[in-house]
Amino acid sequence: MRPAVFLDRDGVLNRAFVRAGVPHPPATLAEFELLPGVPAALELLRQHGFAPVVVTNQPDVARGTQTRAIVEAINARLRAEVSLDDLLVCYHDTPDGCDCRKPRPGMLLQAATRHALDLRRSFMVGDRWSDIVAGQAAGCTTILIDMPYSGRERCAPDHIAADLPEAARLIVALATREE
Repeated sequence: MRPAVFLDRDGVLNRAFVRAGVPHPPATLAEFELLPGVPAALELLRQHGFAPVVVTNQPDVARGTQTRAIVEAINARLRAEVSLDDLLVCYHDTPDGCDCRKPRPGMLLQAATRHALDLRRSFMVGDRWSDIVAGQAAGCTTILIDMPYSGRERCAPDHIAADLPEAARLIVALATREE
C-alpha cells in the first residue's frame, strides 16, 4: 500500500473566486486557472511515492447554480494539465446527508479502497476546515492552506502552509524524516 496526498480542488490547485468572504469555484471553463507552482508541487509529491488524489465538494450542482457538465469540463482540463491518480467529486449539498461530502471522509475512504492507499501515511491538503476534518476522520495528516475564508477556528490542522508548493515541500520533509 502506498500513501496518497488528498487535495481539495478550488483554492488549492486552481484559483477560487472569493465573493463576500466565501470561496466559489470557477463558473466557467474559461475561468479555470491553475495556481502558481501546482504542476511542480504535484510532480515533487509523485517523485516521492505519493499518489495525488483530488477530493472536491461541488454543491453548486445540487443547488442548481452550476451544471455537472461544466464541473466535469473543469475536471477534464485539470487532468489534462496535471497528473492525478484519481479525482472524486461530491455533487451533493449539506442537507443531502451523504457520506461523500466533506467534512465526512467518504471520498478519501473510497479512493483508499480503489487504489490500495495507506491512509495513515497519507496527507489531506485543503483550504477549508471541512477538508481538515475529513482528512482527520480518515486518519490522515492534515495541512491547511490558510486563507481568510478557511474557518481555521473550526479545525485543528496538523500543519499550516501558504500554498500547495509549500505544503508539498513540508510533506516531503515529513516523509523523509519518517524513513
